[in-house]
Amino acid sequence: MGGVCPECWRDISFLAGPSCRCCAAPLEADFGKNALCEVCIQDPPAWDRGAAGVEYEGVGRKLVLALKHGDRLDIAPLAAGWMARAAGDLVSEATLIAPAPLHWLRLARRRFNQSGELARSLADLSNASEVLALDLLQRRRPTESQDGKTRAERQANVADVFRLNPKWARRVRGARVLLVDDVLTTGATLSECARVCRAAGAAEVNMVVMARVAQGGAPA
Repeated sequence: MGGVCPECWRDISFLAGPSCRCCAAPLEADFGKNALCEVCIQDPPAWDRGAAGVEYEGVGRKLVLALKHGDRLDIAPLAAGWMARAAGDLVSEATLIAPAPLHWLRLARRRFNQSGELARSLADLSNASEVLALDLLQRRRPTESQDGKTRAERQANVADVFRLNPKWARRVRGARVLLVDDVLTTGATLSECARVCRAAGAAEVNMVVMARVAQGGAPA
């Protein structure tokens, strides 16, 4: 089971039921593929559609942290399979697949970008390596960790942090960009990434994450 024991596998909360079309938050009932959660109705993120593999709790959370901080790169291909199933057409329709970037100082300390590893594995699994753009986005400056911050604080922490790598300027125009990250909490980071892509002329921006923090929400 890809490095996950049978007992742990049973405890993973896969996101396979009705969900918000935008942020992938689980919904209490199936209100159709275009249903939105209350949070996305009140404060829409900057991307169009989204998907997530598992809930960020229990074993799902442990796997994310093992990938991110425990050098468990073997988790990336496993998680990519969950993400591909959840994302469906978002992967096949993408003309650029790009990860949320790390600042070079953090990348030097960690030695890899966990979101980049997920994006690479997702592209390999989907036979889409030709649209993989690992350096599409760049961080202008290092930022504090988002852990423990409120929604507003998270948004302020990443405001105007990202920029487009100039070498992708021509290709991003009219593109369908699929952003990849490890965890979605409030969506502040991915929203900022999406805004940069839209400002550069992307026709559509979607996202897929390995895990998302669960939240309740009424559909529209």
